[in-house]
Amino acid sequence: MSTKTDQILESLKSLSLLEAAELVKQIEDAFGVSAAASAGVVMAAPGAPAGTEAEPAEEQTEFAVHLDSFEASAKIKVLKAVRETTGLGLAEAKALVEKAPTLVKEGLPKEAAEDLKKKIEAVGGQVTVK
Repeated sequence: MSTKTDQILESLKSLSLLEAAELVKQIEDAFGVSAAASAGVVMAAPGAPAGTEAEPAEEQTEFAVHLDSFEASAKIKVLKAVRETTGLGLAEAKALVEKAPTLVKEGLPKEAAEDLKKKIEAVGGQVTVK
C-alpha cells in the first residue's frame, strides 16, 4: 500500500463506532452511494467486542417546551401567553411562570412546540424546546 492509504487506514482504526457511522453517512452523501450492500462488514472500534454496532438514533417525535426566564417587565404578557396555550387558570399559570426555569408543556409535535416557543418569546420570555 502507499503511504497515503496507510495513513487513511490508521486514521480509520482510531474512529469510534459513532464516528465511523457518521463517516459512512458522509461518504454516502458525497458520492451518492449506499453502504447497504456491504452490511455484512462490521467495523469494530479498538477494544469494542466484535459484532457490536451503533444503533441508529431514534428520531424524536415529542418535544417539551421549557420557560427558562422572562423579562421582568413582560411578566404579565408571558403569563397570558402561557395561560392561553396551556389552559391553566390564572393562579396556576402565575405559579408556573414564577418558578421559571420550568416545564410549560410536553408531548408536543415539533411544529406545535416551535409555535409555542415563538409565541412566548414574542412577549419577552426565553424558551427552550427539548
